[in-house]
Amino acid sequence: MAEVEFRAVTRHYPDGVSALKGLDLTIADGEFLVLVGPSGCGKSTALRLLAGLDQPTTGEILIGGKRVNKLPPGRRDIAMVFQNYALYPHMTVHRNLAYGLRQRGTPKAEANQRVRDTSRLLEIDELLDRKPGQLSGGQRQRVAMGRALVRRPQAFLLDEPLSNLDAKLRNQVRGDLKRLHREVPVTSIYVTHDQVEAMTLGDRLCVMSNGEVQQIGSTDDIYNRPANTFVAAFMGSPPMNLIPAVVRDGMLHVGGAAVTAATTPPGPVIVGARPEHLHLHRGFVEGSVPARVDFVEPLGSHTLVTAIVDGRTHERAAIGGQRVTVYAPAGTDLSPSTPVGITLPAKQTYFFDAASGVALSGTASRAIAS
Repeated sequence: MAEVEFRAVTRHYPDGVSALKGLDLTIADGEFLVLVGPSGCGKSTALRLLAGLDQPTTGEILIGGKRVNKLPPGRRDIAMVFQNYALYPHMTVHRNLAYGLRQRGTPKAEANQRVRDTSRLLEIDELLDRKPGQLSGGQRQRVAMGRALVRRPQAFLLDEPLSNLDAKLRNQVRGDLKRLHREVPVTSIYVTHDQVEAMTLGDRLCVMSNGEVQQIGSTDDIYNRPANTFVAAFMGSPPMNLIPAVVRDGMLHVGGAAVTAATTPPGPVIVGARPEHLHLHRGFVEGSVPARVDFVEPLGSHTLVTAIVDGRTHERAAIGGQRVTVYAPAGTDLSPSTPVGITLPAKQTYFFDAASGVALSGTASRAIAS
């Protein structure tokens, strides 16, 4: 195991595309860090650079304190798990697991023992005589993880390894990964575009967009203290609601209504609130945001109500046509176009700069006057 560092790493391509724009990131020894973001954000590029499959334009990459920029992949002592498993179809599970060890000259007895230990850890010891074609998707993914883990590398790189699995298997293998890292805490860097995977797996998350880091922190930091509107909207399912608003004469105006007193400077702002923290009222009530029902989604344990904030224009901020999603009790039945009021939670409402999207304060408890 080893600490991994990216120091001001960039990757610019001849066609002018900048995949990474100065990545500064340290992954502690034994940490499980998740790089998360939409397609094209630079997360897979960072993993490829770390693996030695690509070269940085500028900057340094260190593994265990050693600069590895020009070191070939085979000498970096890392192991990688890919999206498509990349197993040898003509080899048994045992031979797939042992192949890398034998290529490195590991004595046969030691290699067999490592295979047995790893297969027991991953609960695939009964599959050692089978070939990949005889395995389910979840079993093949465990074999792929075992082939990487059996080498006991300094770092374990996982490039969207669960994306080929169905939802049930994805949940199961996700649990396997958490258990595996608890029992064998290898430094791990995991790439995904799935924010649920990111939040459930990572000790820390690094949220990326357009080749740049947007925020680094624990799931609690990212979910409850987003640094900007990108992080707020990307992390969470459903995502945080972001509503254009105006602070005027010491009052927060949303959807044409004066909602509450506010301490932020006057002018346009973006108000953020997560669906589970909003309160829905049948019809407009004083201090609520006026809206009308767009559609309702019954989900058994609860109902998701999507409403549209009533259109208004306040000074320089255009307010209208903004969809807002609210958790409501199971059985909630509202027809489209029904007028509703939405109350913002005092301690779980966020304020962002309307121009830059940067968080103005942590929560409304600091921005709304008590």
